[in-house]
Amino acid sequence: MEEKKAESTNKNVKKANLLEHNSIKHILDESVSDIVKSCGYKEDVRLSNMKLILGTVIIVVALVAQFYNKNMTDYIYWMIVDKMFGFFDYGKYVVLNGVLQLILYTKEKNAILFTYPPEGSFTSTGLVVSSKLPRFSDEYTLTIDSADPKSISAGKSVHLTKSVTQWFTKDGVLVEGLFWKDVEALIKDYAKEGEPKKKK
Repeated sequence: MEEKKAESTNKNVKKANLLEHNSIKHILDESVSDIVKSCGYKEDVRLSNMKLILGTVIIVVALVAQFYNKNMTDYIYWMIVDKMFGFFDYGKYVVLNGVLQLILYTKEKNAILFTYPPEGSFTSTGLVVSSKLPRFSDEYTLTIDSADPKSISAGKSVHLTKSVTQWFTKDGVLVEGLFWKDVEALIKDYAKEGEPKKKK
């Protein structure tokens, strides 16, 4: 019986390679996403879906541009379609790929999670949760910001910067209780910033 408990707890343990910062960041980001969702925020996947659709269009354009067999009888039809829609050559592929990269650069940045506002909340904006773990550094920065910073109900951006050594054991196991407490405190700080001030 005790062996089964030990096995089940070992399955839930999140372990990272401490010599690889991408492994550490991945585990922390995954945990942050779970914590934010457990606080009542639902994930907003609209940007992800838009990127998938645009990526699919880019792949189709590239495949058509590469493998379409242009016979002389189809050549006139092909030119008409190409000029009307302007999609089926390599230049258009590069332009569409550039649009995708522009979306990633301007909208996503370091974001790991976009959310809707929690149900029953007075705010009309969700969260943008982003993180940074620079190369050759142990300082993990977690930022919670409003999904719509121009909104009246948008709270001020809050940050948490700590060394990852405070959340991992020597063996690379994430001490989830400590990390959970820090992230929940940051979410509460953001919620306090967004609350309307009472007049005296």
